[in-house]
Amino acid sequence: MAAAIAESAVPRTQTRRKPPRSNREKLIAWFWIGPAVLFVGIFLFYPVLDTIWNSFQNSDSTVFVGVKNYKSVFTNSALLEVLRNNLIWLVLATAGTVFLGLVIAVLVDRVRIESFAKATIFIPMALSMTAASVIWRFVYAYAAPGEKQIGLLNAIWTSFGAQPQAWLADPKNIFLNNLLLIVAYVWMWTGFCMVILSAALKSVPVEILEAARVDGATEVSIFFRIIIPMISPTIAVVATTMLINVLKIFDIIYVMTGGDFGTNVIALDFYQEFFNFNNFGIANALAVVLLIAIIPIMFFNIRRFRVQEAQR
Repeated sequence: MAAAIAESAVPRTQTRRKPPRSNREKLIAWFWIGPAVLFVGIFLFYPVLDTIWNSFQNSDSTVFVGVKNYKSVFTNSALLEVLRNNLIWLVLATAGTVFLGLVIAVLVDRVRIESFAKATIFIPMALSMTAASVIWRFVYAYAAPGEKQIGLLNAIWTSFGAQPQAWLADPKNIFLNNLLLIVAYVWMWTGFCMVILSAALKSVPVEILEAARVDGATEVSIFFRIIIPMISPTIAVVATTMLINVLKIFDIIYVMTGGDFGTNVIALDFYQEFFNFNNFGIANALAVVLLIAIIPIMFFNIRRFRVQEAQR
């Protein structure tokens, strides 16, 4: 009896305290996570630190030049055009994929051939970025007036009596060149957004939607006042995923235009500066700028995941 009373008198914080881990348990833990930590350190942290250091060096990484390379990135007209193009991609490509993915997810949810429609729209995701770029390069292909137009767009365009257009090679219409490239990206990634958002739509309780219809709410009101708020966490995750993906865009521009005609972006310009022009200082500065741009988006995405996990 006395032992039971003495035991109950011990504070709960003491009874619940976990016993200290032995040295053997710590060694076992490090044995398992050690290779992963070493791998990350060698192939992630060291290259990042080396890139940051080389971004303060001259073109052949022999002389320390301070922030000269970063000044060039934000003052040189060609590099400013690269940053502007990335901004255009961020806005239009992200908005296009998320918006079309959401609209299609809502529409195919109401048809009998839902599975077939989703599979058809998702097919481009089965292609590599390079293969999709080759396909769209043929779509935009140009031939001189009077010659047979093998490009789908020019074939349609000339069927109305118009002259064929060099859709991706018009130096006077840089925005259109970038927009046509974005169309190819949206065609490929809309299926991904549709699948994720469609799964979120399936989780919206049918009872809530039926109750809103009984109360006289229109389908438009239901969409904007019930469906959108309930799947907003998923929309945010999909949007941030697209933002990160768009920031790293490389394949489409490399295959379709090579960065010419005002279509260059950060990732491709980094590649060209590093491997074509051997300007390591500017190349590393561009890589650091890209890293800095991605970090806040990744942080926001991770924070959203933690909030969702806490709500479960």
